[in-house]
Amino acid sequence: MSDPETDTPEVPKKVLSPAARRALAEAAERRKLREEADALEREKGGPKGVEPTRYGDWERNGIAYDF
Repeated sequence: MSDPETDTPEVPKKVLSPAARRALAEAAERRKLREEADALEREKGGPKGVEPTRYGDWERNGIAYDF
């Protein structure tokens, strides 16, 4: 009887270009920063979701409000 795990050929790891390795490192750093920001205490009574003033105007559901 043959074992399916040993019968499959090993797939060589893909060689990543320096740009791909750099992009993966940058993405990992962004994930780390996002996790740290999520760990901070949230604003009490503040808006749900992303910060509505992140682009300089108050934005809600894709509509920008300028008071």
